[in-house]
Amino acid sequence: MSMPDTPVPSVSDGPARTALPEAVVRYLARHPVALPRVTALTGDASTRRYFRITPGDADSFVLAVYSEPFDAATLPFLNVAELFAAMPVPIPRVRGVAADLGVVALDDLGDVTLQAAIVNAPGPQTMAWYREAVEIIVTIQQRGAALADARFLPYGLAFDVEKLTWEMEFFITHFLEGHRGVRLPPDDAETLRRELAVVIAELAAEPRVVCHRDYHSRNLMVAGDALYVIDFQDARMGPDTYDLASLLRDSYVDLPEALVDRVMTTFAAAIGARDLDAFRDRFELMALQRNLKALGTFGYQASARGNQTYLPYVSRTLGYVRDNLRRHPRFDRIAAVLGRAVPELG
Repeated sequence: MSMPDTPVPSVSDGPARTALPEAVVRYLARHPVALPRVTALTGDASTRRYFRITPGDADSFVLAVYSEPFDAATLPFLNVAELFAAMPVPIPRVRGVAADLGVVALDDLGDVTLQAAIVNAPGPQTMAWYREAVEIIVTIQQRGAALADARFLPYGLAFDVEKLTWEMEFFITHFLEGHRGVRLPPDDAETLRRELAVVIAELAAEPRVVCHRDYHSRNLMVAGDALYVIDFQDARMGPDTYDLASLLRDSYVDLPEALVDRVMTTFAAAIGARDLDAFRDRFELMALQRNLKALGTFGYQASARGNQTYLPYVSRTLGYVRDNLRRHPRFDRIAAVLGRAVPELG
């Protein structure tokens, strides 16, 4: 729901109606607006599609179009939106729901992601945005603990051993095998899985907080003077380092290490982590798992779905993994196996 794509002709022009998904046409028939202009927006890695509706006499809004009708009472996006709004976390306001059409109408936050905003921003402004982003994570964690209620989906989901193991297998299947065509020798495969199991067990044993689950520069919108959070429907319980690792070891942007250190220190203080070295070790462990999962996603999109959009971000993500493995002797066995399989990690 970020950058603009190819404009779609106005739906007020009869023939143009066939160029739009039927769900959009029917939603606008139920909720008429004056002289609407419809623009297709780039989406995310899901099957959802997004359309900006710009009336001739009112503010624009966005329609999120799902692949099929849904039950509004169980749709994760709406469930988590209610929880985040109660915290409160800045998210797009839900303006309407047509469950039978598979459509959710949302406030339009514009096209400026944090990824785009920091390209030409001065250093102090970038730091201010990242401090604001960290404050939002702290709110999610602290208010998430206070608002715990089984009716909200995140409290029934977790980064447990099963989920984290699935994600590492996803990396092996879709990045190593599917995208890079690597078939690990049996001994290497056994070593990698054994060493990753140690990482997984340690992460799964950490105390859990509410996590956005995909908290990075493409899912933070800069609108006016504030940041807004999008794509939060997969929120679940996990380590307190999860969203921070997503933010600071972000596949989509290069951040100065000085900024990373300052933001990490600010966050650690906010959550009461007194031993900064121990906190950094936990952060690095989480970042390794998170970056390997991201590589799995990029590989899956390219090899299984034919979507090449994410391939430009593979190199940066591999760089994070390589540097992380080199910094920590505990990862030596993982580094040895992946170094033989992926030249960039050697």
